[in-house]
Amino acid sequence: MHWRNDPTHYGLVSILLHWLMAALIVGLFALGKYMVGLDYSHPWYLVAPDLHRGLGVVLALLWVSRLIWRLANPRPEILGRPWERRLALWVQRVFYVLIPALALSGYLITTAQGQPLWVFGWGRIPATLYGIAHQEDIAGRVHEWLADGLIALAGLHALAALKHHFIDHDSSLRRMLRPGQPPPRSDS
Repeated sequence: MHWRNDPTHYGLVSILLHWLMAALIVGLFALGKYMVGLDYSHPWYLVAPDLHRGLGVVLALLWVSRLIWRLANPRPEILGRPWERRLALWVQRVFYVLIPALALSGYLITTAQGQPLWVFGWGRIPATLYGIAHQEDIAGRVHEWLADGLIALAGLHALAALKHHFIDHDSSLRRMLRPGQPPPRSDS
């Protein structure tokens, strides 16, 4: 099994982090849109926000793991025309900025009144910045804009992967679906 990236392929760890984060982002987006429409009498009124916050913390931790893994591994060459490679690199950079900004805005919503952020009953993240006038409302609007932007960018990212696969017939998508082959062993 090929765990690490090489200059031409993604390793299993990068692939798993990518798809787990993608699933969490889509799931958190859907859950967020769903829960804001719930009324007080709905059984999910209290459950959905707790689940959303806990999974948001998991996503933030995966982001940190992915960043560390990314810095410790070579990035496979981006395929495509020069302008596509530049655009893809910028999209990756924007993802690396949007995800923690989204997590921070969610944190600022939850801790606006000085209460900690509880994570699945396992522990809490203390409030460090709170008491700002209209903090919850401002952070909530920013959180929604960032979430909408992230999901739109993820959609474009997915469309680009499909374009590379079905129109360009290159290996961009295949490289993110299965790890590359391990390098041949040198028995000396």
